[in-house]
This record gives sequence, C-alpha cells and structure tokens, in this order.
Amino acid sequence: MEYTTLGKTDIEVSRLCVGCMSYGVPSEDFHLWTLSQEDTTKMVKHAFDLGVNFFDTANCYAHGTSEEFLARALRDSGIRRQEVVIASKVYFNEGKLSSRAIRREIEGSLRRLGTDYLDLYQIHRYDYDTPIEETMAALHELVQQGKVRALGASAMFGYQLHNMQICAEKNGFTPFSTLQNHYNLIYREDERELLPVARQYGMSLMPYSPLAGGHLTHPEWESGSPRSRTDQVLRRKYDGARKNDMEIIARVSELAGRRSVSMSEIALAWHYAKGVTAPIVGATNPRHFDDAVRAVRLRLTDEEVAFLEVPYRAHEIQGARRPGEEA
Repeated sequence: MEYTTLGKTDIEVSRLCVGCMSYGVPSEDFHLWTLSQEDTTKMVKHAFDLGVNFFDTANCYAHGTSEEFLARALRDSGIRRQEVVIASKVYFNEGKLSSRAIRREIEGSLRRLGTDYLDLYQIHRYDYDTPIEETMAALHELVQQGKVRALGASAMFGYQLHNMQICAEKNGFTPFSTLQNHYNLIYREDERELLPVARQYGMSLMPYSPLAGGHLTHPEWESGSPRSRTDQVLRRKYDGARKNDMEIIARVSELAGRRSVSMSEIALAWHYAKGVTAPIVGATNPRHFDDAVRAVRLRLTDEEVAFLEVPYRAHEIQGARRPGEEA
C-alpha cells in the first residue's frame, strides 16, 4: 500500500478509502443490499490487513447504522483508533448545514462511531437554505474544539466550492482539505470546473463511485448482484447514458485483457493517473479490496488513458444539486 497526506494537513491516509455505505441495516428507504455486522467486520479487517487505514461513512448511511457497524468492526478486529482515519458527513438531516444541525449531528456521529473526534468531517451537499458563513463558522468551531481534525466538501458546483473557500479565507475559518465528488470513467462532468477549483486550493481528491456502482467492473451492463437488482439510485445515476457508457466499458474490458488484470484495476488505475488521492471503494466482497489494492501500483501510459477516455460524451449532472433537488 502507498500512503499520502490529505490536502495541506498532516493526516496520513492510504491511497485507497473504504466506502462504508455498503454496511449497515438494510431498509426499503435506503438500500436493501447492505452487509450485516458480521460481514462488515470481515470486510473492514481484510481491508486493514491489506494496509488500508482510511474509512468513509456518513450520518445518513443506513440511517446511522453504518457508523455503528464501522465502530464495532474496528473494535472487534482489535484495530486501535489511532491506527485509522475516519471520515463522516453531514447534510441529509434536519436543518441540513445550519449551525444548529452541524452541532447536533457531530455529536450523533461521534456517539455512533465510539470516538471523541473525527479525522475528516465533510459536508455531503451544498445547502441553498443556509448562509455559507454560518456553515463555515460552525465547522471551524468543531475544529477549534478538537472534535474534527480537517474538513471536506462533497458534490457541488465549482463556483459553490470557490465561494466557500473564499469565505474561509476572508473570515479566518478552517478551509476544506478534501473533495469527495462523483467521478469515474463514465462520469467526468466535474473536470470542467469543480476539479480545477479543488486543485487551485490544494485539496485532495477522494471521489465516490470510482467504479460507477460496479458498471466498470464487468463487460455487461447488469451483473445480477443484489445491488444491481435493487438499487434504484444507481439506475437513476447511470441508465440514462447507457449506450455511450458501454463504449467506454468495452475499452476498459479490452485494456484489462491486454494488461492481464481485472477491469476494476484498470478503472481505478485511471483515477491515479488523473491525480486522485484515494478513490472510495464500497466493496462487498474481499476480492474487491484485493483488486483495488493492486490498482494502487498499476501505472497506465498516457496512450492507455487516452484510449479509455476517447468515447466519452457529456452527461447529465449527477451529484451536484440545483435548488429544490434531493439527489
């Protein structure tokens, strides 16, 4: 495993992050395919044994049980708190990013995770209903109190991230050190504005859905997995551009054959070639982490990167929210 630091902080992380949306109590109004506590513990321990020390969850994942499952998995695996970097998020809750909501939600996350601090606290979306000064001040307060070591942003538009960073600069607040946005070979819209802004501020990129919910891991569109059969969010994100995406998937498959590696290794290696710090992989099978760890050291040539990217066409925005949208 390779390691680096987040943004301009001294927080050392593996070049791979475990996405914990896959863990927690299944439910009709979240996801039906999440793993049990027993399986979550196996996955967390396997990832840690491979050298992965970075875990990303959220207050809303499986209605908070993702945080609880992660805490128990770490404890039952004998992994000490100081050996891991834990990230969580706030937004999909009452009050979104108001100061009152942030102060309330951090306490809930800390309680469920069984810790007195988070290494990284991220805003899950941009809040149109709360002044950014209020949000940034409340987040800065958490850093000053020692409840949070660093701050991160997630899916939003480029101008929104720029405005929030400017707000931090002007008021002496803690700026964002990371960006967790929607980014993969079949969704690259953030290359236009959001990623350049993140790089301008020296932010580490830790994209979610780096494998497009599994679409980039097999040559067919459907896999027959529980997630493929039941995840309606996944369908809304990707089915609309299926024809174009299948052209890209075919190239991932072809290059994987040429390099004698898995498709997921190729899709993740593309992220590293694009300057990503730590893609977030939501694995549900130990071999998924095995493939992901191998990808860290897989180097693609400029020609191979171009080969994968050529078929891409502009997609509808998926991730950043417009006023009134709930995605």
